[in-house]
Amino acid sequence: MDIYTIIQRFQAPLKPGHKSNLIQKFPFFYGWVIFAVGTLGQIMISPGLTFAVSQFIDYFIRDLQISRSLVSSLYTLATIIGSLSLLVMGRMVDRFGPRVMGALISLFFGLSCIYMGLVLNATMLLFGFIALRMLGQSSLSLVCNTAINLWWVRRRGTILGLSGLIIGIGGLGIFPNLIQALIAFKDWRFAYLILGILVLLVLLPAAAIFFRNRPEDYGLQPDGIVQVPSIASTIQISVPLEENWTLAEAMRTPIFWIIAICTAAISLLISGLFFHLVSIFEDQQLPAVVAASTFLPVALASAIFNLISGILVDRISVNHLLVISQAALIACMLIAQNLAGIPMAYLLGTMIGICLGLSNTISSVSWAKYYGREHLGSIMGASAIIVIIGSALGPMPLGIARDLLGSYDQALTWAIIMPLTLMAASLFARPPVKSSRVTR
Repeated sequence: MDIYTIIQRFQAPLKPGHKSNLIQKFPFFYGWVIFAVGTLGQIMISPGLTFAVSQFIDYFIRDLQISRSLVSSLYTLATIIGSLSLLVMGRMVDRFGPRVMGALISLFFGLSCIYMGLVLNATMLLFGFIALRMLGQSSLSLVCNTAINLWWVRRRGTILGLSGLIIGIGGLGIFPNLIQALIAFKDWRFAYLILGILVLLVLLPAAAIFFRNRPEDYGLQPDGIVQVPSIASTIQISVPLEENWTLAEAMRTPIFWIIAICTAAISLLISGLFFHLVSIFEDQQLPAVVAASTFLPVALASAIFNLISGILVDRISVNHLLVISQAALIACMLIAQNLAGIPMAYLLGTMIGICLGLSNTISSVSWAKYYGREHLGSIMGASAIIVIIGSALGPMPLGIARDLLGSYDQALTWAIIMPLTLMAASLFARPPVKSSRVTR
C-alpha cells in the first residue's frame, strides 16, 4: 500500500452530508473536539519553539564543542529553511485536510525530537533544527490553526482567544519547567527522547483519530448552528456570507501585507529581545535569574490578551488590534532601555506578553475572517513564511549593535521606527472587497 492510498483513506468524504460514527457519538458540537485537539497540538509544538530550544543551547555548546555564534547561526538558517516549506504545506492542508497532515507531521515531528537527542556535531544539529522548525513551529501550527478555523466562523475570535489562553499557560508556562526537570533527572538527550515519545503517544493518535475536515462534509454547520427545516423558509439561520479568496487574490490586497508585516515586526523584535534578554538585563545590572523570572508575566499577559483580543476581534475591526499591538511593541523597545529595577523588568515581560497575545489572535483569526476557508491553508502558509523569517532575523541586528556599539540602546531606539510606521499604516487599513460578492 503506497502513501497516496493511505492518505486517500483518511481524507474527508467528498459527498456533503456524510455521517461519521465518531462525530455522532458526541452529545455536543464536534467543533469543541477540534478546538481541544487543535489547542493540544499548539501546546505540543513547544519543543520546536525558541523558548524551549533555548533551554538546550548551553548543552549544545558544551557537549558538541561548538561556539554560541555557530549555534545561533545554525538556528537562524534552519528557521528560514523550515519556513519555506509552508507554501507547500499550506496547499497540502487545503487538499488533504488537517486529519491527514496533522497525523503525518506529528509522526515526523516526534521522530525529530528523538533525533535531537542523538546529534553529535554541528551538521547533525543543523538538520535537527531544520526538522524542528519546519515540522513544529511552521507546519503543525498551521494545521492546528486551520482545523479550528474550519469549524468556527461566527465565534472564531472568541474560540481562538480561548485557545490562546490555554496555549499560553500550557506551552510557555509549563514546557520550560518540564524540560529543566527532565534534564535534571538525567541529561538533555534524555529530555529530547521523552519529548519525542510524548508527541508520538499523545498528539499523533489525537490528530489521526479526532481531527476532521470541514463540518459541511458531515452535514453540519460551523459554530454548531442548527437549521430547522420547518421554519427555514421564513427564518434563515446560517453562517455569515463568506468570500473565498485564492492566495494570489489575497496577496493583491493591501491589508494582507499590512497584517503580515505587522505580525512579522512583532516576531522580529520580540525574538530579538528574547534571544538577548539575559545580556540586556546584565547590561543594566539585573542578574540572569531576573531575566528568567520575566517569563511568568510574559505567559500570563499573553494568555489573558489572547482571550481578550479574541473576544474583541469578533466585534471590532482587525486594524484596531494592529494599532494596539504596534503601540505595545514601541513600549517594549522603550522599557528595554530603562530597566531600573525588578518592577520595570516585570513590566517589560507584561508588554511582551501583550504583544504576543495580540499577534497570535491577529494571525489566527484575520486570514479566515477576510479570505474565507476554501484556500485557508495556502494563505496562512504564505503569511507565516513572512512572520517566521522575521523571527529568524530578529536576534541578528541587536547582536551586531551590541558588538559594535557596546550597547543595545541605539538599536532599540531605531527599531521604534518600524512599529511607528506600521501603526500609521494600520490606521488606514480597510478590509478587502471583491468586485462581486459571490461565494466561490
